[in-house]
Amino acid sequence: MTPLPRGAESVQQRLDRFIRDGLAPDPRLVAEVAAAERGLLGDQGTDATWRALTSAVLGAGPLEELLADPAVTDVAVNGDGRAWVDRGAGMVATAVVVGNARECRALAVRLAAQAGRRLDDAAPFVDGILPSGVRLHAILPPLVAGGAHITLRVPARAPFTLEQLIDAGMVPSSWADELAQLVRSRVSFVVTGGTGAGKTTLFGALLGQSDAGDRMVIVEDVREVRVHHPHVVHLEGRPPNVEGAGEVTMVALVRQALRMRPDRLVVGEVRGAEVRELLAALNTGHDGGCGTLHANAPGDVVARFEALGALAGMPSTAVHAQLRSAVQAVLHVRRRADGRRVLESVGVVACAGEQGLDDGPDGTPVSTREPVVRTALALGGDSHPVDPWARRRWDALLQGRQ
Repeated sequence: MTPLPRGAESVQQRLDRFIRDGLAPDPRLVAEVAAAERGLLGDQGTDATWRALTSAVLGAGPLEELLADPAVTDVAVNGDGRAWVDRGAGMVATAVVVGNARECRALAVRLAAQAGRRLDDAAPFVDGILPSGVRLHAILPPLVAGGAHITLRVPARAPFTLEQLIDAGMVPSSWADELAQLVRSRVSFVVTGGTGAGKTTLFGALLGQSDAGDRMVIVEDVREVRVHHPHVVHLEGRPPNVEGAGEVTMVALVRQALRMRPDRLVVGEVRGAEVRELLAALNTGHDGGCGTLHANAPGDVVARFEALGALAGMPSTAVHAQLRSAVQAVLHVRRRADGRRVLESVGVVACAGEQGLDDGPDGTPVSTREPVVRTALALGGDSHPVDPWARRRWDALLQGRQ
């Protein structure tokens, strides 16, 4: 954090007085307060004061310098006030210290306010998006030890394209045409993987391959998906207020999205009862729909859908019946030990009723089985051997023979 120049303490005190009087700080107020002391501070001192106050009151305080580093993808502040960063190879400690428990809490509360969220003893944790696009999570003691814990996920300066992910080694170049065709053929798919594996990054790049004429409606609990596309509508959920009213759930938003004439319905992350509405939509003519899903491996995807369906009151048989025709492809990403994020495999969901593709690799009719994910593409040397049946199914999907 840039320290205030000598003589600027009166500027800070004046700004604090405005805030105590209930006047919310904004860039205009900070600039006016700093400019009022130009005679005392001079031009350079006024500019330095404005930068320091902007960081302290409107920005992330001592974390600003870390967020400004283009290599940083994540910033975390632990209960001792120390800041850690991830530059793509795992978390490492920095020399930045936010301060004591009181200062950590003050920063967390201020960041939550910037995100339009409340953070206090009655609402001791928060998820939100800062004006800069950085995703915020903060949680207060006694739910955590020590002081407030702050986690910031830094978005890319611009949405990644599929070509950029290929250049970065995340996507094999030999798969590029097939992945682009996946989107153009309006195949419904999910991108799966663990936390921080790159699901949202790959997801946004794939959506950028959509036809320019598509109206894309993206539903998210907290806005994260960034897409380079001319016609994107973002819907974002809302938590309840202090009286417990005003909540807007993902279930409600998916229903609203279906009334907004989407050419492509997108659920940023399927994590709850909204799975019922998504599966129903993909089974009633909304082809090309997609989402992301937390799963450790492609083989866990069906079980994850079963668990989410249970939250919506769906029996597993209903989930299976819907899933077989709703989701056609599964793209699994993994973060490796060296920090690299890679698209590890592409699988297809087995379903019945298609000429020449009804039998599994052992000759058993697919229709008698639970839905399974079979590997159609896999990185060499990985533990996902390509299934010849799945490869044929994949080729048929890309050719529009659904």
